[in-house]
Amino acid sequence: MRVLLLGATGLIGSAVLARLARDGVEVVAVARTPGMALRHVRWLPLDVARATTPEDWLPHLAGVSAVVNCAGALASSPADDLRGVHVDGIAALYRACETAGVRRVVHVSAIGAEREPLSEFSATKKAGEDALTARDLDWVVLRPAVVVGRAAYGGSALLRGLAALPVLPELPDAGPLQIVQLDDLVDSIVFFLSPHTPARLALDVAGPERFTLTDAVLTYRRWLRLPEPRRVRVPRPLAALAHRFGDFLRALGWRPPLGTVVRRELVRGAVGNPARWQELTGIRPEPLAAALASEPASVQERWFARLYFVKPLAFAVLASFWIVTGLVSLGPGWEPGLAYLLEGGVPRTLAAAGVVLGALADIAVGVGIAVRRTAKRALWAALAISIFYMIAGTWVLPRLWADPVGPMLKIWPIMVLNLVALAIVEDR
Repeated sequence: MRVLLLGATGLIGSAVLARLARDGVEVVAVARTPGMALRHVRWLPLDVARATTPEDWLPHLAGVSAVVNCAGALASSPADDLRGVHVDGIAALYRACETAGVRRVVHVSAIGAEREPLSEFSATKKAGEDALTARDLDWVVLRPAVVVGRAAYGGSALLRGLAALPVLPELPDAGPLQIVQLDDLVDSIVFFLSPHTPARLALDVAGPERFTLTDAVLTYRRWLRLPEPRRVRVPRPLAALAHRFGDFLRALGWRPPLGTVVRRELVRGAVGNPARWQELTGIRPEPLAAALASEPASVQERWFARLYFVKPLAFAVLASFWIVTGLVSLGPGWEPGLAYLLEGGVPRTLAAAGVVLGALADIAVGVGIAVRRTAKRALWAALAISIFYMIAGTWVLPRLWADPVGPMLKIWPIMVLNLVALAIVEDR
């Protein structure tokens, strides 16, 4: 059996890939950036959002028995084309499946995608479902609620991050959640890959309990062995501002779990009726607390949870530091900076050029850190520039090491923060 798997490096897709590879199933794994090498796996570097004609897919369907679509995004950004991923690319794939005679398709959508009012996320998820159900294929649409597992990304990572805060922010108007385990979803996908299982149906995949967002966070907090927190009700204007800031970060290429689309999805909640899913598959989903108790939280889990909100703070501080440093050097810090170089015997023209070039480099590094696509390279550049400043400062004006303001000594904590940011820059 050969399976074409879309979104093979995502939270759900990577778990499906690991299961299929373990079971000896041959997989053509589709992702923009290939993952680790595995037996029985052939990586296909392809952006689903750009593969919008059947001809883009037909060469890759040779010998394929079934297709699993785990590709998805939360909101549009420079990194993610929501309609391209959820509708245009997969619609072309499903037309190609019809042409190539690939009958079995398992499509991972989202719970409540058919329920009004729709956000951009749920509307495109629904359009993706429609693109599949219109085809003459043996399709199965799985609509999972909030998916959690040992790995964490997106909403599941947010639950851990909120759980580790010293206070518990209660977001206004958040709807109920039915949290489902990643293993149960993977079991379902593998079950429906068999050509002997029912087809042409859409199923809600959800856990046995309905949580408020606060109760879900508290469950994770107890798993992390943290004391009960003080609860703080977040005012609606402040919550709206946080979501707007999430949109700004998304425009810079980051994937924050906040934003206006997320806000609408939080209000909608993530609940459904899993009875038919359980009946067909025989899966009995575990309560969240029981599932968490079966894998006690390690120190690595607590590190991740505590670093979750430290990460954006670290990048914001570093980006602001470099940008502001450059602007100050071109403004009120011009004369002191020039004076340092002149005192060290640097000719005035060369000293002025050095101050300007240094300031522009600082600003460029700060902007680079703020933008997700360039953040890693900018962090390495920041580290290199810091080392250069330390060496050049020592050579030009060694007395700066004894300066009570400590301009040379302060380079060290900045370099360490750069190293921390480099260690946690990856999203998954």
